[in-house]
Amino acid sequence: MSTAAEAMADAAARLRAAGIASPARDARILLAHAARIDAMRVTLIAPEDLAPEIAERFEHLVALRAVHVPVSHLVGEREFYGRRFKVSREVLDPRPETETLIEAALAEPFTRVLDLGTGSGCILVTLLAERPDATGIGVDLSESACLQASANAVLHEVAGRTDIRRSDWFSDVPERFDLIVANPPYISRSEMRDLAPGVRHHEPEMALSDGGDGLGAYRRIVPGLADHLVPGGRALFEIGPTQGEAVSGLLAGAGFDVRILPDLDGRARVICARMG
Repeated sequence: MSTAAEAMADAAARLRAAGIASPARDARILLAHAARIDAMRVTLIAPEDLAPEIAERFEHLVALRAVHVPVSHLVGEREFYGRRFKVSREVLDPRPETETLIEAALAEPFTRVLDLGTGSGCILVTLLAERPDATGIGVDLSESACLQASANAVLHEVAGRTDIRRSDWFSDVPERFDLIVANPPYISRSEMRDLAPGVRHHEPEMALSDGGDGLGAYRRIVPGLADHLVPGGRALFEIGPTQGEAVSGLLAGAGFDVRILPDLDGRARVICARMG
């Protein structure tokens, strides 16, 4: 029988050998999950022998992580903008860079928001949680994603102000909004092979890529914006770091005023478009 500290060290070594980028951190999170304690308490149990049932659960989790199953899928949740969201392999993992879109959205007032391709619902739910007077609609083509978003709306107590619909972009959305947000699939087919294994093999491809040049979703969304925004309304899109010029051109050609916002690493990340 080994102590928790020894088990974590062994797990970190295995994960490092498997090419995991943050082996010690992941081992700590997985041990906390196996022991059903908060990750902050792992140091408290480090000197103790692991109970057999905890050791067995931990071994199973480490084995899955070693084949690049994302930590969020193993523990069933991911933190985003200070809240924990339930996730699964049916939805895209919330990512820190998407918080740039949240900050941009919250920089101005809004009362009615549409989230296109809502996935886990992390964008819509966060915006409604931050703005208690706002209401919103989230749409996704995936029924599983709609269920996940609905569950997260309940979890964060915004379900009464949220309408989750299965829709192909605007197809089942007749309303107008003062804010439209989207993190569409923008990874090109050629870029897919360069993704980390945990992303490429365990996250839904339809949420990552359009199967073409990565601009297909924007080409479909932009023509419908004017019919779904009130005068002066805003649209915010997450983009890939090389897509600023192309997406800006699509929006400018449709009559929008456009600016590009960088993420914390200084890369182009969010397109802000406004109705005239």
